[in-house]
Amino acid sequence: MTRGSWKAAPILMALMLPSDITLAQENGVPAPSGVIPLPSPLENPNLPLEVPASQELVVDPSRNPTGISDTSVAVSYDLDILPAPVRRMRELIIDAARAGDAEKLRPLIGTGADTTRLSFGDTEGDPIEYLKSISGDAEGHEILAILQEVLEAGYVHVDAGTDTELYVWPYFFALPLDELNAVQRVELFKLVTAGDYEDMLSFGSYIFFRVGITPEGRWLFFVAGD
Repeated sequence: MTRGSWKAAPILMALMLPSDITLAQENGVPAPSGVIPLPSPLENPNLPLEVPASQELVVDPSRNPTGISDTSVAVSYDLDILPAPVRRMRELIIDAARAGDAEKLRPLIGTGADTTRLSFGDTEGDPIEYLKSISGDAEGHEILAILQEVLEAGYVHVDAGTDTELYVWPYFFALPLDELNAVQRVELFKLVTAGDYEDMLSFGSYIFFRVGITPEGRWLFFVAGD
């Protein structure tokens, strides 16, 4: 599965002259029906928009076919609150991906019963060769880029205090996609195309790549699909 295999749909927007809306707001007159009033001016319009470090969200379990039992999750971007083993494993995975050498993931994937899950189906043979096989290039650079982008997104902490406690990137997998706000959709489009998004809406959930790390720092999975 690659990010460039889908089609994007155009977006149309109706506008009113900003000067008319601003004048009405300043005089205490409501904006005309069907027109969205302008927000208050930013103190510093050159500053980038920021996403809150943590945002409480409620997840409908019937639309979250992930096996996660939590029905309420908090989206976070704060790496400092991660348990040290989780933070360390994330850093090691990102460092390996940035190096451009899939082989550097081998010690992190592990062996035997602790091997990182790379597919919902059986993956026989060498895990690094498997990752290269699902990449759009022979060296596995595309899959490394996806892995890095996934881990640089916001995350969710699910099933806290249970045997299935987990930290998962990106947070989209735990949210109803049709309820994402504008900022969240921009973040999503760093990973997938607008066409991917439309297909996921039809399916009912985020099905692109995600990463799970246990509180003890075990890299549990890196999978895509349903």
